[in-house]
Amino acid sequence: MIQAKNIHKYYDQLQVLKGVDLHIHKGEIVSIVGASGAGKTTLLQILGTLDRPHNQPEVSLVIHGEDVLKMNDKNLSKFRNLNLGFIFQFHQLLPEFTALENVCIPAFIANKNKKDTETEAKKLLDYLGLSHRIHHKPNALSGGEQQRVAVARALINQPAIIFADEPSGNLDTASAENLHQLFFKLREELGQTFVIVTHNEELANMADRKLVMVDGLISS
Repeated sequence: MIQAKNIHKYYDQLQVLKGVDLHIHKGEIVSIVGASGAGKTTLLQILGTLDRPHNQPEVSLVIHGEDVLKMNDKNLSKFRNLNLGFIFQFHQLLPEFTALENVCIPAFIANKNKKDTETEAKKLLDYLGLSHRIHHKPNALSGGEQQRVAVARALINQPAIIFADEPSGNLDTASAENLHQLFFKLREELGQTFVIVTHNEELANMADRKLVMVDGLISS
């Protein structure tokens, strides 16, 4: 599902990633942990095609069968929209739109039919226990509800891979536990692959594999 080889990243003179190799299989839930500054989020952004690695000999990144490093920006954006979903610590919902409208946005970007998209969005929100909140805007939702809306938004285009960066970092304990269980339920029922950067040891240890980053490399 994801094959990364010799991934380097520099910011000016600072080398953040130092030749990461990684293979993630379809349907896996993989957690990435490590101290602040180890390179976790930078790696996640590159794997999620939000950033590009530096050009190095033998560097490669194949996602869902596609060599994404050979794509131009337009094709890469389209690939990202249709195949990858993202969940962030701060949900990034647009405050002027309802829960339903926020969920629909990635599908509208992909020029999908409005009626079909809204039907699918309602199904997702119902699946996530939010059918009674679809017309509420983010400021009327709890933190846990907002994050579940963000999960529905990540799922609307039925992506093959979900990338999550500290997804429960801004939630209370009960909401965090519910979100963690939801990831495994989604994997079992919808078949998504998950790559999760987290400081939450409980979530990290629940994953099929826990990768530890130290000083720009995966140590285990």
